[in-house]
Amino acid sequence: MAKVTADDIATEAGISRATLYRFFPGGKDVLFEAMRRRETTEFFEHLIAGLHQSDTLEDLVVAAVSLATRALRDDEHLRLMLASEPGEVVTDLTVAGLPRIVSAASTYLVPVFTPYLDDDFASELAEWLSRLVISFFLAPSSFVDLGDDDSARQFVRRFVLPAFQTDHAIIRR
Repeated sequence: MAKVTADDIATEAGISRATLYRFFPGGKDVLFEAMRRRETTEFFEHLIAGLHQSDTLEDLVVAAVSLATRALRDDEHLRLMLASEPGEVVTDLTVAGLPRIVSAASTYLVPVFTPYLDDDFASELAEWLSRLVISFFLAPSSFVDLGDDDSARQFVRRFVLPAFQTDHAIIRR
């Protein structure tokens, strides 16, 4: 991405450089940010579509974690970027991009969690899961595979759900 120029993008898109700057006044940086936002939105829309068959909070969290992990692993573009520019990808998934990712996770996941949790706990869970999936994606564990439903379920039962099983956190099971 660092080597791509505004001219490269305009040529690939079949437009002039002036047209590119008319749509993206900040040039390639603004275009790349727009692409990141679009990809984040598409990621969460796909994730939400896969959660429709979950009947319990546990099933919902396990599905969210395992589907998200598998989607990251299966993303060919992400895999290529990690191979060619790992520092850029890590920065985009952590320091620079985490606020965007957590915001999108909250937008999409909080409404799905609110049948089970109040809004504050649903927001907390969405952030936890975002950080958890990114962390385990970037640095896989030899103890748990969040992309595997059974392994993810054991992890969720042991470490995630107990944090939300207080008298006032879980509203309905």
